[in-house]
Amino acid sequence: MPAEQASTAVACIGLGALGAPMACNLLQAGYRLTVFNRDPSRCDPLRAAGAQVAASPAAAAREAELLLVCVSDDRAVEAVLLGEASQPLSGFCTDRTEPQTAARHGLRPGSLVIDCSTISPATSRRVAAALAQQGIRYVDAPVTGGTEGAQAGTLSVLAGGAAADLERARPLLEVIGGRLTHFGPVGAGQEAKAVNQVLVAGSYAAVAEALTLAERLGLDRSQVVEALKGGAAGSWALEHRSERMINDHYPLGFKLALHRKDLAIALEAASEQALELPVSRLVAAMEDALMADGHGELDVSALARWFRS
Repeated sequence: MPAEQASTAVACIGLGALGAPMACNLLQAGYRLTVFNRDPSRCDPLRAAGAQVAASPAAAAREAELLLVCVSDDRAVEAVLLGEASQPLSGFCTDRTEPQTAARHGLRPGSLVIDCSTISPATSRRVAAALAQQGIRYVDAPVTGGTEGAQAGTLSVLAGGAAADLERARPLLEVIGGRLTHFGPVGAGQEAKAVNQVLVAGSYAAVAEALTLAERLGLDRSQVVEALKGGAAGSWALEHRSERMINDHYPLGFKLALHRKDLAIALEAASEQALELPVSRLVAAMEDALMADGHGELDVSALARWFRS
């Protein structure tokens, strides 16, 4: 990394399954990093590695030229970026005795927000417009590639925003991702992520269904996977999630409940285009049933449990 990049002050808000390894990679790349998370214990490993830990989103953003956000949903993005200074950010307080302010109250004009959360395109556009009133730039940059990609720095970044803002964000995004694609103005990255989540829905459900058939036929499912993954049936889901389905063990990569949230975004986008997505609607119903049975916090590959019920 060039010296001018290594001296760039960056803040990261949200240290979940993707956000934490992304922040770690940025720190290892030499960025001066400040972090904030609603559960402060998630900050401890990064603090030990040399990051500064802030008490609020505003404090994290105060010195940052670039602010990376990776939180769970639309409400969380609006809370950490746009919440009123006089109001506590519900669910995001590290110390409930003092109101915590949103990032917009710490960001300076000319700073750039890089939002890696998966939210609706409309919310991205609304947040961008609100920040623009303060001279703050914004790009939506949702990612795909799972926890494996986040740890390896090989995520695919699906970006929307002004070309100049993307070029400014590029050095940072190339640390966390192996592929950066610019789809158009703000919101276009979220639209591409909706397409991605439709593909995830179909591929995971297909792997779960196929493995259930293999089991009922008395086939060795691991042998089936090895035989098929290099052929026309091969997919990321078959390669990386079939073993979990076979073992009925689902360590967190991406929460089923969060994928269901993402499918809702995709289904709404399709509805706005008068398009029916029958496979996605079926998978959404399967995920609803699994969540009702208490499986929402498991990895989305727990779709295989639908066939066991």
